[in-house]
Amino acid sequence: MSSFKYIGVLLRLRYIVPATAVGGYYTAKRKIEDIKSSLPELPEFLQDLHVDDYFLEFKDYFKDGSASLRDFIVKTNEEYLAAKNSRSESQNSSITNSNQSSMANSGQNQNSITKPNQNLVNKTQPNEEVVAIRKELERLRKENRELKSAIRAGGEGASGSNASLHLKRKIKKSLIEIYSEVLDELSGYDSAYKMQDHLPKVVVVGDQSSGKTSVLEMIAGARIFPRGAGEMMTRAPVQVTLSEGPYHVARFKDSPREYDLTKETELAELRHEIEARMRRSVQGGKTVSNQVISLTIQGPGIQRMVLVDLPGIISTVTTELAPDTKECIKKMVTEYMGNPNAIILCIQDGSIDAERSIFTDMVREIDHAGRRTILVLTKVDIAEKTHANPVKIKKILDGELFPMKAMGYYAVVAGKSGTDSDIQAIKDYEEKFFSTSSLLDKGILNPSQCSTRNLSSKVSECFWSMVRESVEQQADAYKATLFNLEAEWQRLFPHVRQLTRDEVFHNARNELLDEVAQLSRLSTKDWDQLISSQLWNRVQDHVIEKLYFTAALNKDHFDTKVDMDLQRWIESTELPKLAMEVARESIKQQFNEFLFKEQKDKKNADNLVSSSDRTIHQDLKRSVLNDALDRYQWKNQALDILRVVQLEAVSKQVSLTKDNWMRAISFLEECLRSYIDSADRELTDLTGLGFTQRWLKWQSTTPEQRMNKIVLSEFDRLVATHESALDDNKLSEPDLITIKRNLEAQGCEMDDDAIQRVWIPYHRHNFLQNEIERAHECGKMFHFYENDLNCETDCSHVLFFYRIKRMLEFSTNSLRRQFLEGELRRINKEILDVLDEYAEDEQKKAELISGKRVELAEELVKVRQIQDKLDEFITALNQEENNAFSYKR
Repeated sequence: MSSFKYIGVLLRLRYIVPATAVGGYYTAKRKIEDIKSSLPELPEFLQDLHVDDYFLEFKDYFKDGSASLRDFIVKTNEEYLAAKNSRSESQNSSITNSNQSSMANSGQNQNSITKPNQNLVNKTQPNEEVVAIRKELERLRKENRELKSAIRAGGEGASGSNASLHLKRKIKKSLIEIYSEVLDELSGYDSAYKMQDHLPKVVVVGDQSSGKTSVLEMIAGARIFPRGAGEMMTRAPVQVTLSEGPYHVARFKDSPREYDLTKETELAELRHEIEARMRRSVQGGKTVSNQVISLTIQGPGIQRMVLVDLPGIISTVTTELAPDTKECIKKMVTEYMGNPNAIILCIQDGSIDAERSIFTDMVREIDHAGRRTILVLTKVDIAEKTHANPVKIKKILDGELFPMKAMGYYAVVAGKSGTDSDIQAIKDYEEKFFSTSSLLDKGILNPSQCSTRNLSSKVSECFWSMVRESVEQQADAYKATLFNLEAEWQRLFPHVRQLTRDEVFHNARNELLDEVAQLSRLSTKDWDQLISSQLWNRVQDHVIEKLYFTAALNKDHFDTKVDMDLQRWIESTELPKLAMEVARESIKQQFNEFLFKEQKDKKNADNLVSSSDRTIHQDLKRSVLNDALDRYQWKNQALDILRVVQLEAVSKQVSLTKDNWMRAISFLEECLRSYIDSADRELTDLTGLGFTQRWLKWQSTTPEQRMNKIVLSEFDRLVATHESALDDNKLSEPDLITIKRNLEAQGCEMDDDAIQRVWIPYHRHNFLQNEIERAHECGKMFHFYENDLNCETDCSHVLFFYRIKRMLEFSTNSLRRQFLEGELRRINKEILDVLDEYAEDEQKKAELISGKRVELAEELVKVRQIQDKLDEFITALNQEENNAFSYKR
């Protein structure tokens, strides 16, 4: 029994022991964490090292008994100092001149170095180097924070293009990028290059197929230009901005895409895009264009400069070229070389006779002293094989053969004969050629005058030297230009804000959209009156001539005839379409009223402002409205809605009130009175003025008019005895014979057509007058109509005009509601679409927004932009020179 007791105790221990072990482990772990948190942080050198490896090594030291704790600490310290020194040396090599200038002030920040680290550094290297490293790190951290804040601000406060512009302002640009922007601004301001002074640029010129494009590609480090066998490929100036960068890429000024120049596929795309831009720039049957194609190229080891590749001079104009191609190229090249600050890179083919050169004479005429000309002799490898007398090459490079002077002469190999190799292969070939050339061995070539690398360095050096000499002078010239333009503005447009064409367009856009919104606030009465009056003007001839007059000829079937004609007119959608067209015209008229009302209300007190400047928005707004309304189409279902409404309006099943009955009579009389007046005017033209009017106006009647007056008196006699003659708009044959006999009795002879011509207005006048009198009688007969009683007077024509009036009211109401409830938004959308198209069309904006005020404001803004870019460039240039000077010190 006791054995079972002990077994039970042991079984209970199997639960207690694991639980105690787990709890003890957890308690010990918490205790260790508390001790670690209370300890101070490890020194910097222990943080940089793999401490766990050293503890293992420390363990081995104690195990073997061959080392002590002191030996371990000394060894660890020595290893840390060696690692620290190696890092300091690598970081020192990448520090820029600006960091060296900051080393002089390093003493102020030495307190920021912790004491243990300071003691270690003092033993290995000077304090100045350590502080410089720390300052460089601080500068990088600061720049990183600025970039982050710029991105954050761009995301929060701007979107789309605004955000990208915000980032561009924040990111610091290189000196050559700022200079390129200055040249782009100058090119946009003065595309004809007729100003006296310009900023320096390297102009690459030469005879066609002399290798000038290949030389430019060697300097740029990539084959970027299109090629064609025997075909002229350079059709427009290509401005290439070269700068050093970590990646070999290219991009256009007006495109965000970057082309990787290390990939052949993207190189091919770049060449295709350049060729496409050249062809697009050529217009009007021309072969070459003055429009500049701006390209930026960055890459390792590329010298900073701006080059312009121009079309080569041709000696013969083929049938495939425009007849004036030769003169256009010569004029363009002369203008670029005529810039007194341009460096002329004259490319001469070394494989042909020097006497065949065309360009050397042009260069000599423009740059007599050779102060800004560099002559480059290409294809020297071919020249070495073909020239019987290599002394000619030496004379060219010594400046003794050509009748021109230059500040430098260079020989290069920019291609391999018969191959289309990449740039690196050509550079290797060029280096190998000059290293093994017999021309060097014979002393014909000077090593300093050979290779594209030496040429690029020389051109870059001359370029920046000329930039430093001329940039401030150019800035002063634009300051004077800006001063003169501002004085002219103050004289012509005092107290007027300067608005560029884009700003004027923006203001006109807002005003036009406000005017569209005002249409929705126009009163219902105004809309109804506008649409109703215009609709009646368009349909009254059809209603009176084709419906009313036709049906009135047969009074017994008047209602049936009118019903059929009205139904046919509406069911064929002729009337609904006409009503919708009238609504469109009414909308356009209302827009014009808003437009011209504003034009009349705005009066400028300054007499010097031309009328075109007083109405600076009007042409633009009128053109936008016309284009938008021409594109606008009413919804298709609106036609069906209008048709149903009009059918309901002309229905006979209508109940009239006394008020509606009297309004219909008034409408009838108003309509018929206008036709009576028209008939009276026609009769006056046929019979002449009355006695009193002839004396007052001192006029007499013609024989034909006197004859027509006699005929008119015969009509009066006929109607007095035979009133039924007015039932037809043409004289019956018996009545016509009677009148002719009466005229013959009076000694007058007239043919049937002449008599009928007088009868038509006479009949209309009397018929309409009788209809009005009948309508007045119907005004007293409403009681008979209301109670459906028989009446001696036929009032069907009153009911007809009521139905027409009701149709006008229903159509007007339907069109107005459709317009205000949905069509106005669609018109607004069309206007916005047209405005967006105009915003992208600079030519359209220049055509519609013109005048002295706009042109002067545009020029002022452009000159200010150029001046700001010049100031920014001068500041960056001076900063770079100061940094270089500090570095040398």
